Amino acid sequence: MRAAPLLACLVALLGAACSSDRSHLTSDWERDNAARLAKEGEEALPPQQLPAFPRQENLIRFFVSSASDFTFFVDRASISVKDKIVRYTMVARSSNGADNITYEGINCVAGEYRVYAFGRADGTWQSRPGLWKEISPRSVQRWHNALQREFFCPNRVAVSEAADAVRALELGGHPWVKPDSTGGSGSR
Repeated sequence: MRAAPLLACLVALLGAACSSDRSHLTSDWERDNAARLAKEGEEALPPQQLPAFPRQENLIRFFVSSASDFTFFVDRASISVKDKIVRYTMVARSSNGADNITYEGINCVAGEYRVYAFGRADGTWQSRPGLWKEISPRSVQRWHNALQREFFCPNRVAVSEAADAVRALELGGHPWVKPDSTGGSGSR
C-alpha cells in the first residue's frame, strides 16, 4: 500500500518538471542571431491591412517567360510603395484557369522578396508572412526577377509611387530598363 503515496509523489514531481519555465533555454544559434530574429519578428507582421482581394478588371498582365505554363498578373489597386519596398498582389493563372494569388513585397535595394499572404478560394486572405528571400536571376521562379528588374526596381531603384509601377506594367516595362543587345529589355 506504500506504492500509492510514492506514485502520487512521482506524478507531482513529473508535473512540476513539465511545467517549469524553460524560456531561458536558447540554442547557440538563437543567441548568435537574436537581433536578426527580433527584426524578422517585427517585420513578419503583415501590413496593417491587407488589400482588397483582386478583381479581374484590375489585373495587369506581365510577361515572365515563354517557357511558363502560367500567365502572370498584378492587381493595380493593390500596389503600394513605402521605404523602398513595393507591395502588390500577384495572380499566377495556370493553363487550366486556376489562380494562385499572393500578396508580396519586393525590397528593391536588397534584391529580396517576401510573401505576406495567400489568397483563398473563397476570396479571402490567409496571412502567412514569410521571411525575406533573395531574388535569384537564374531561378525557375522568374516572376520575382521580372517584377524587380523590369517593372518595380529598374537598376535597383524603387519606383517612387504606385502610379509609376502601374505605368511600367501597362507599358510592358519601366522606361529606365536598359535594353539588351537583342533590342528587348534585359530579361524579356
